Amino acid sequence: MLSRRGALTGALAAAATVLGGSALSGCTAAQAADTSTVRLWDLFQGADGGLFDDMVRAARPDMPGTRVERTVLEWGTPYYTKLAMASAGGRGPDVAIAHMSRLAGYAPTGLLDPWDPDLLAEYGVTEDSFAGALRPRTRYQGRTYAVPLDTHPFIVFYHPEPAAKAGLLRNDGTLDTDAFSSPGAFLSAGRELAKASGRQGIAFGYVNDPAQGWRLFYGLYRQTGGVLALPPGGRAELDEDRAAEVIAFMAKIVDGRVNPRQLDYPAGVASFANRQTAMILSGEWELGAFRAADEKVGAAPFPTVFGTPAVYADSHSFVLPHHPDPDPARRRRTHQAVAALLKASRLWGTAGHIPAYGPVTRTAAYRELRPQAHYASAQEHVVLDPSVWFAGAGSDFQNAMCQVLQQALLDGLSPDRAARAMVRRLNTFLSKPSPA
Repeated sequence: MLSRRGALTGALAAAATVLGGSALSGCTAAQAADTSTVRLWDLFQGADGGLFDDMVRAARPDMPGTRVERTVLEWGTPYYTKLAMASAGGRGPDVAIAHMSRLAGYAPTGLLDPWDPDLLAEYGVTEDSFAGALRPRTRYQGRTYAVPLDTHPFIVFYHPEPAAKAGLLRNDGTLDTDAFSSPGAFLSAGRELAKASGRQGIAFGYVNDPAQGWRLFYGLYRQTGGVLALPPGGRAELDEDRAAEVIAFMAKIVDGRVNPRQLDYPAGVASFANRQTAMILSGEWELGAFRAADEKVGAAPFPTVFGTPAVYADSHSFVLPHHPDPDPARRRRTHQAVAALLKASRLWGTAGHIPAYGPVTRTAAYRELRPQAHYASAQEHVVLDPSVWFAGAGSDFQNAMCQVLQQALLDGLSPDRAARAMVRRLNTFLSKPSPA
């Protein structure tokens, strides 16, 4: 059987023609000799793109004589397709950003090269620089294939005024997450928020979204202690009773009493930004929009509703696209540049992302960031997508799970039938041959 990498290699020439040789051109001979430039592919656009440029500038003192050259590509499937094709042909950039949840689809196929831990340590980056919850996901067969830049968790944002009126803030002004510590308590707090705001309690935009429903479901499912096992070539192991319990709870969140029932993602964001709801379940990446609407906006890790702390998240990470004969000087500069960017990542934290490099989040300067410092502890309990080749950010897997969840939340599919439908779809993914 033709391997995925072999097929991708065969497709490179045609793809390069379609793309005008730009994104997939990689390194020319002249570029290969220029060891002072580190070429980086990333998917940061808009405000994040500008902030990343600021971070590159701030990192320069820690990478003297090195210039980082960014190529920004379209987020999602187009980005990962181009990254895979370039890596398969050994013509990718020196370093690239990838979601850690996608690592299982790249490291086992030979599309990535491992990092040199000794070189990283030489520049101040060691395994214990990162939160323990992330470390296992950076490795494949005992070698490090991802260096995390951040953790971006699914959290809660709230407007302080109605939260205070509802009696849900501690003395220091932070959210009393203990008031949300069971399904009943969570729903009760939502109703109190609705009373306090005079409108709605908790917003959650999920309709027709390819990821939001899954983010909420999987974090809550893991809070129940439930395990999702997806053995290659085997059958999915999902605790259907616990999954049904979570789905039933999610349906109550969007029953029209706690939350408007039919919110898509943009409508959910708008309802909170316009103060039509007192709280929203969303990703920290929306901090900029929410802070522009309410400079006092608060945030907290997602409450532990089902007993076991777990927060759904992902991580933008640095990876090394495969090169058949990497130049040692270029690789050294790449390691140095990534270490320098990590040390400058407090700037990245101003956008809401939790810097993965521990020495940054332990500084007084980071602890002064509000509300970021109030949810930084979420990184201690993060759970990512299952480590299988078909899962991860922007995947068909997430979209398939969200389609089932929407049927339960919006169209009346019973929780137990929804749980069984999820298992069937999981088994369909498992029946497909792995590209590794």
